[in-house]
Amino acid sequence: MRHILQVAVAAPAHSDLPPTLSYTSEHALGFGSLVRVTLGKREVLGIVWQEAESANSDAQEVKLKAIEGALGDIAPLNTPWRALIQFAARYYQRSLGEVALAALPPQLRELDATQLAKRLKRKPKEAAASDEAKNTANSVALSAEQSSVIEQFFAEKTAAQPCLLFGSTGSGKTEVYLQSVARVLSEDETAQVLIMVPEINLTPQLQTRFTERFAGEVIATMHSGMTPAQRLKAWLQAHSGQARIILGTRMSIFASMPHLRLIVVDEEHDASYKSQDGARHSARDLAVMRAKLETEHNEKPCKVMLGSATPSLESWQACETGRYQRLQMPSRIGNALLPKLKLADMRLTPRGTLFAPQLIAALQERIARGEQSLVFLNRRGYAPVLACDACGWKCECPHCSAYRVFHKTDRTLRCHHCGHTERVPRACPECGNMDIQPVGRGTQKIEEQLALALGSDTLRPDGSPIVISRIDADTTKHKGELEAQLAQVHAGDVDVLVGTQMITKGHDFRRITLVAAIDADAALFSSDFRAPERLFALLMQAAGRAGRDASSTAAHMWVQTRHPDHPLFASLAKHDYAGFAAQQLSDRTQAQLPPFSFQALLRAEARTQVVAQAFLQAALEAAGDLAGEQVGAFPPVPMSMQRVADVERAQMLLESPSRVALQNFLTQWLPELRALRSLPQCKGLIRFAVDVDPLLI
Repeated sequence: MRHILQVAVAAPAHSDLPPTLSYTSEHALGFGSLVRVTLGKREVLGIVWQEAESANSDAQEVKLKAIEGALGDIAPLNTPWRALIQFAARYYQRSLGEVALAALPPQLRELDATQLAKRLKRKPKEAAASDEAKNTANSVALSAEQSSVIEQFFAEKTAAQPCLLFGSTGSGKTEVYLQSVARVLSEDETAQVLIMVPEINLTPQLQTRFTERFAGEVIATMHSGMTPAQRLKAWLQAHSGQARIILGTRMSIFASMPHLRLIVVDEEHDASYKSQDGARHSARDLAVMRAKLETEHNEKPCKVMLGSATPSLESWQACETGRYQRLQMPSRIGNALLPKLKLADMRLTPRGTLFAPQLIAALQERIARGEQSLVFLNRRGYAPVLACDACGWKCECPHCSAYRVFHKTDRTLRCHHCGHTERVPRACPECGNMDIQPVGRGTQKIEEQLALALGSDTLRPDGSPIVISRIDADTTKHKGELEAQLAQVHAGDVDVLVGTQMITKGHDFRRITLVAAIDADAALFSSDFRAPERLFALLMQAAGRAGRDASSTAAHMWVQTRHPDHPLFASLAKHDYAGFAAQQLSDRTQAQLPPFSFQALLRAEARTQVVAQAFLQAALEAAGDLAGEQVGAFPPVPMSMQRVADVERAQMLLESPSRVALQNFLTQWLPELRALRSLPQCKGLIRFAVDVDPLLI
């Protein structure tokens, strides 16, 4: 008997193919089975999604291609996983197969059944758990706040409700995660848990904590920095149920975990959870949806915990309306005090001054006491611009609407957008002036000038020279470098740590008692309505790296600014996130901005800005009859970064007070957009994409 099955394949939405394609099979295959099928002239991986509605008539009227083979050694992808994929494809306006196949490891899409069978024969070594490791969770003394939030989280009345763990930096949120995981695993011998972090650099230390606590469990790690073979191994461990603990970045939300019972999203406010390519999904929002779908399709509920000291305003508002439950831990472990804010008024210093005198004095005081300090600036390189005062030349990238960053260590000008790199010219390319100067500052310059400002007279308590270390994307490019540098910091071998925001969140530095933000003013008056929220979160998270050891001296957070009277700093000084959130939500209510409205961006990329704008203008006209009264469309404009890698970019913003109305409009609008590609004025259009719930506008 021939079976006609609907198979999802990786076909982009603009290909005009249906969500699934029909293929025949001599054998019955379960929904979610992985198969090899022919698409055009290629053999590709597909997923059996459902059975054709009219199998007999289809078979007679259309000559269908047969399924080439099934990967029978891999269990079918279960119903909750397929439901998540369907929701993500529908909500983020992508094709079903595009989202489904992108969620699988790349190597799985390339291996045939024979190659896969060989790979599956390799059995990983399982570590035996010692009695000491098994009893570790029970021996950890919890604070009253930690015990309270764990009991609230597992209370029966909150079984189906997402929970927001609002805990100050250093309050012990990671221990709450560990205890929650231990409880879920002990209550169900097959249960799996997913722990998500926003960035790759946070996974090593979290993996160390979980490995020490759960020594007998297989722990799988998932992030984009892994090799294809590593990603396949981790996915197979999660899919088979062998790995009961999965740690990962945003990509892990699509991992196949057949017995998922708990999802934890650490630092849930972080913008890194929002993808900027492909389906442009929010892993945080999908975590909430996945927990709901897992609960609906399984007998046992799946709980979700979002954790942050500075929650996103969307999650905070969800708590205000009762959709989420807020769990609070305002106190630090061991009664350690939160750092006091000190503002260095840079208006009182000569223009161009890099460090306020009082900040240098404070750093010297900490070094003399054998304590550590952290200085951060969210810009790597030596200087963002190299310029000529004689003719006005600046080191613009020939391929992007940006300047190439001056990197002093290797004497290069490097574009951080397209990667174009050149040696620093000996003289100005325009006028021949030999005196070209770096303008602005980056972490390399901070490291260099800090050593000069502290001077050779500043010594450690034992009389040895001080050590200044820099951690950013340039110093951690190779495998193991980040772990080695962090180990030096934890061992006390570093006196002053300089870096970007990658070191300001999630790290438990016990010896740091001073944190300094060098340039915090750029986001105070940004046109982006989310800029104050991001700045407040960044500064508060950075401040949280200081004073985490209760036995340390009073900790301080220094901010160099020319606007010390700004209201944001008043809230920061009191560590009053609730007050800051209330003020921001009030402003957004009046302006009808998210979370009180819903947005989508239509982005176009073309060979010229004229073509990109023409496509968006045609899209705007096509939207007129569909939008109605509930969806508003703004005129197209160039993106803030107008050109990247010789591709011109433009965008158009859509807004609606109703999420449903916006989704219905987008569903009807997308076929119109695909048809616009054939217009004469749109010749040269490279691609377009819809970004639902955008973070960067």
